[in-house]
Amino acid sequence: MAVALYGVAVGGGIAVGRAHILKQGMEDTPHYAVPDAEIAAEVARFEDAIRNTRRQLEQLRNNIPENAPTELGAFISLHIMLLNDAHISREPIDIIEEKKINAEWALSQQMDLLIAQFDSIDDEYLHARKQDLMQVVERVFKNLMGYDENDFVPEQADLFDDTVLIASDISPADTVLFKDNRIAAFVTDFGGASSHTAILGRGLNMPSIISLRYARDLIAENEVVIVDGIDGVIILQPDEFLLKEYRKRAREYRARKRELSKLRDTVAATQDNVPIEILANIATPDNMAEVMKNAADGVGLYRSEFLFLNRDTAPTEDEQYREYAKIIKKAAGKPVTIRTMDLGADKNPRWFEQTRGLNPAMGLVGVRLSLAEPQMFRTQMRAILRAAIHGEVQIMWPMISSLTEVRQCQVHLQIAKEQLAESGVAFNPNVAVGVMIETPAAALMVGSLLKLVDFVSIGSNDLVQYTLAVDRANKNVAALYQAAHPAVLKLMLNVLRTADRMEKPVSICGEMAGDPVFTRLLLGMGFRHFSMQPSKMLAFKEIVLSCHIEQLESKIVPILKNDDPAKMSELLEKLNKFQAT
Repeated sequence: MAVALYGVAVGGGIAVGRAHILKQGMEDTPHYAVPDAEIAAEVARFEDAIRNTRRQLEQLRNNIPENAPTELGAFISLHIMLLNDAHISREPIDIIEEKKINAEWALSQQMDLLIAQFDSIDDEYLHARKQDLMQVVERVFKNLMGYDENDFVPEQADLFDDTVLIASDISPADTVLFKDNRIAAFVTDFGGASSHTAILGRGLNMPSIISLRYARDLIAENEVVIVDGIDGVIILQPDEFLLKEYRKRAREYRARKRELSKLRDTVAATQDNVPIEILANIATPDNMAEVMKNAADGVGLYRSEFLFLNRDTAPTEDEQYREYAKIIKKAAGKPVTIRTMDLGADKNPRWFEQTRGLNPAMGLVGVRLSLAEPQMFRTQMRAILRAAIHGEVQIMWPMISSLTEVRQCQVHLQIAKEQLAESGVAFNPNVAVGVMIETPAAALMVGSLLKLVDFVSIGSNDLVQYTLAVDRANKNVAALYQAAHPAVLKLMLNVLRTADRMEKPVSICGEMAGDPVFTRLLLGMGFRHFSMQPSKMLAFKEIVLSCHIEQLESKIVPILKNDDPAKMSELLEKLNKFQAT
């Protein structure tokens, strides 16, 4: 009888294959006493394992395949940084010397201590980082045990085209080794929605499911399994009927991707010839390959904060200039909107010391942090102004909640321009500036904000979070996070109508912009500029081509009049079944 296990889908598609169980690595940790005369040698063996692990990670980072997820290098850098931390690289030595035990057991004890500390913190993001810690420790352990580097993941010769990897977790470094191998899918017992495993799963573009919990215990080696990366389910012991059905679904999924690819060069316009701008959200210059491949109209949101993370020091002005210039040049004349560093909350650089507080999302975040660190803020804006000579660039300030903040940003921008002029460095002084609308305060006073800036962009993720007082990363209240909540729609409509009246551009970014559930609603409300993940562009364009704006405007009236969140799903479903005539 077939058995279904449910987890979190992070990579689309469907695969049918045979399971290959990856060794967890620390299942059988040796435990023995070490004589006084051999303590120094045991410490040296541990230090050798640390050095070998560092060498392996650095080698992997320097040889990342071109088609690997763009975030991979940053994640491996984070693992190198964790490895260098005294908690991993030094404190196990103290345990070896104090308790006179072998290095493997000392490392295991230290990991248990660190995990207990992570588990005592009620923070979803930090829980996800616990998995990174465990992945680094496991790699050190394997080096202590004398494993060959090929033992970290299976060699290509050991795999087949239908191999489904079953693991407790998969580290960023491991994905480098199996990215080009013959793997159909992977599933893991651990990992959360914000874990690096989840992010890499989405980037690897293969069926993948995380957080299954008991997959490794219930699945047998070489067992035939079905991995549904769309609905987040793995099916064990499937009968012929299920195999036939899911193979059909897999063919349909691939056929749909091929059909969508034909829309790349099609102009995005509705049936009544209303042009729609489709922009990309990106995190690194490497993302530009997919942006251009999908014929985006430009970059609507470059998350510059990723340049500040996973490193020991803040990036210099020249480093930032080079990164921004790469993106602008790759855009080949298309507009690029650079959001200044949106740090704080769940994005805290290692080199920046600050107190998280009880409510980090309401603390020193976004533009608040930038204004608290004016030198760093001006350095970034100087780099952007310099890079702007290479193409069409806009600066966008995040998490604005008052006119005072905008005026302060403008003062720092003017100082940055004067500093560049005095130093004789070439720059573009006429860069447009805008703000993110992510708080109810900004949404309600958007008219006053637009008198000071050139454009606004609605950050749907945070606007929903702050309007509903729901932490979108907290699984305990996830059901309360409702993007199309009546209160959120009223705020968005106020922003849109005010911007249109003042003849200022307004765009929408965040998950809502690329979610097909909301496309018809947003088009009917009046949005014409959308910024989304590059992978969502073609499916979004397909819906745009099927819509008639005038007809949608009349169909969304019941939704905009509705004040009951419980009725919203039914109303959206009805809207999405409507076909333009």
